[in-house]
Amino acid sequence: MLLIRPITQADYPALMQIAVESGAGFTSLPVNEQKLKQKIAHSEHSFAINTDMPGNQGYLFVLEDTETGEILGTSGIEASVGLSTPLYHFHKSTVIHHSNELNVFNPVEVLTMCNDYTGVSEICTLFLREPYRSGMNGRFLSKVRFMFMAEHPKRFSKIVIAEMRGVADENSLPPFWQWLQSYFFSIDFPTADHMIGIGNKGFIADLMPRHPIYVSLLPQSAQEVIGEVHVNTKPALKLLENEGFIHRGYVDLFDAGPTVEAQLKQIKSVRQSHKVKVRIGDTAEQGTNLAICTPELSQFRAVISTKAQLTDDGLLIDAATASALNVQTGDEVRYLNLDKGPK
Repeated sequence: MLLIRPITQADYPALMQIAVESGAGFTSLPVNEQKLKQKIAHSEHSFAINTDMPGNQGYLFVLEDTETGEILGTSGIEASVGLSTPLYHFHKSTVIHHSNELNVFNPVEVLTMCNDYTGVSEICTLFLREPYRSGMNGRFLSKVRFMFMAEHPKRFSKIVIAEMRGVADENSLPPFWQWLQSYFFSIDFPTADHMIGIGNKGFIADLMPRHPIYVSLLPQSAQEVIGEVHVNTKPALKLLENEGFIHRGYVDLFDAGPTVEAQLKQIKSVRQSHKVKVRIGDTAEQGTNLAICTPELSQFRAVISTKAQLTDDGLLIDAATASALNVQTGDEVRYLNLDKGPK
């Protein structure tokens, strides 16, 4: 059975392996022992504290095969970003160059560095190891975050964002970065990427262009990737668009990948997940794919069940599902139909 739960220090070796497999550009998991262990400790603290407002909390989940104990992937939420270290983006907008005298009207796209998303919540660190990218695994790993947020809405902002990985070439180098490096930086992309991953972002404010950048003056290779996602990120973006996330022109400083946003209460999986009481008993052999989670914090658990059945008095689950969730008859759970919407 596949189980999603909060990460623990015992998961460090698996998290390091995932950080290695995720490759350059996945800045939320740097290949750095100290930072990864700090991230785990921070997550454990965030799940443990009692709070009714978003702050500097970070919740990291792992997807575990309970039969083998193997960790298959990760998924995370930052409660409020940009508070301790700045969160930078480029915002693409349009300015008008207009002359009545010459009868000229030219709309021109510009990129402006900003911190507009300071204080919002962010879903992040979604990575499913390649051998397990099949079936409902990706949907489950993505949507469980919204079930957790629906259960604990006061811990999160009204706006939720997701930063999507941008386009990179066969050497994992973003075309957008190459012009930045040529004119503003004297370090390579892996070095810059690593510095961001370990939290050293001061060089961004020091070296990035301080004035709006005219998109038309960039190399064609850089222009073409603004707001586009890495080929491996397209399924994740499709899932979020189906949830109601939209792109409003904000892109990553280095790879120009889009940042998408949604109102927490309007996210489809938040609206379509429901709380019910469970009853343990004999269930159908095969039915709807339901994600089921518990309301706890540090003891949060979530599984997929194809045997659970909605009845007049709640949700009927089998003994194996109840054991994985650590629930008994009469306990409350939240469920979400994973079969709804495009896969």
